[in-house]
Amino acid sequence: MAAAELPRKLGLVDAASIVVGTVIGSAIFLVPSSVARSLPSAGSILLVWIGTGLLSFFGALAYAELGAMMPATGGQYVYLREAYGPMCAFLCGWSYFLVTQAGGVATLAVGFSIYLNYFFALSPWLAKLVAMVLIGFVTIVNYRGVRLGAGVQNLFTSLKLAGIAILVLSAFFTRGHSGPAPAAASEFTWSQFGVAMIACLWAYEGWNCISFVAGEVKRPQRNLPLALGLGMAALIAVYLTANVAYLKILSIPEIAATDRVAATVAQRTMGSAGAALVSLTILLSIAGSINGSIMTSSRIYFAQARDGLFFAAVGRIHPRFETPYISVAAYGAWCAILAVSGSYDRLFSYVVFMAAIWYAMSVMAVLILRRKFPDMPRPYKMWGYPVTPLLFTAVSIWFVANTIIERPQPSLIGCLLVATGIPVYYLWRRAASKIKVHA
Repeated sequence: MAAAELPRKLGLVDAASIVVGTVIGSAIFLVPSSVARSLPSAGSILLVWIGTGLLSFFGALAYAELGAMMPATGGQYVYLREAYGPMCAFLCGWSYFLVTQAGGVATLAVGFSIYLNYFFALSPWLAKLVAMVLIGFVTIVNYRGVRLGAGVQNLFTSLKLAGIAILVLSAFFTRGHSGPAPAAASEFTWSQFGVAMIACLWAYEGWNCISFVAGEVKRPQRNLPLALGLGMAALIAVYLTANVAYLKILSIPEIAATDRVAATVAQRTMGSAGAALVSLTILLSIAGSINGSIMTSSRIYFAQARDGLFFAAVGRIHPRFETPYISVAAYGAWCAILAVSGSYDRLFSYVVFMAAIWYAMSVMAVLILRRKFPDMPRPYKMWGYPVTPLLFTAVSIWFVANTIIERPQPSLIGCLLVATGIPVYYLWRRAASKIKVHA
């Protein structure tokens, strides 16, 4: 007989590994070139990484409070439902399924193909096939059990941190580029800083994923805040040291001109063998990030189905593997479809724009739920309240507004995708009401 709820099988190490392993994918190895094309100096480049890291850290503190207070499967979906009502929560899940989370997985799979070109020359159709096979593999892993998925996640997280450590150390022990710094291609502007934030926020994208499996974490009141706090601190440190290493070996114009920044640095510091080793580690890193995303994001649609706002079958639990197996399979299939539908830059533009809106609303939920449910137990309370959630929300609003101005087309597409969920929500509510009446 199938279990009524998903069992709690994930410990603190598993939870922290999900935070770090899901966030570190391809972005830190690929998007520094996008940042360098937008910003004119090393100082401004490091500033945008620090600023987006602190912004993400404040967001993680909010999720730590919400997760410890409501440690249920679905995480962010649950927070939005309790703060703003079921329609808002549904639209979040709808946009996540269509673009935000699924587009993130597709983007990672495209990034995997980019780095695989270091070893094999892939034709465009073969690169898409590779992306689909990778998504299919990790979907099967997470279909067969959350412990199996967590074990794979822990392995990939260890490998990616080892690869980054090798890269950084090789740069610090190698003489950097010499000669005067080239003239800046452009002057610093806050609008361009906002454009650079798109790339950096994509690099930090995924820290919220641990909330989706909150219902499967042991001792969630303790382990969720710890995993988020430790994981975000580690991520900021890793990203800063990686960028310092890049800037030590390459000039800003060189970083802006290459798509595979990490491989180029490794080539200069360790030769072809070192570049091959780092590229292989990056491939494992990307695979681990996809694994973490499919493991966690599939729980959103499972929670929606349990609320009657998605296909009922998606809310089923496998009697043997104790996973939301239909949700995992459906999500993996959609991610594979998206992987062959667009370019890396186009996909992550949609992803980060929509994610910023839901992040801001989720962080604001801390203020709303403190007023709405003042007596609910809160094992952890957000540091700096109410300044930190308000600051996070204000910066997010500025970021969204700047994105609309600087990149109106992807912003409009993102808004339209969310809007398509409104009639779907009412159709599902109507269907759910009919089912209840017949029952």
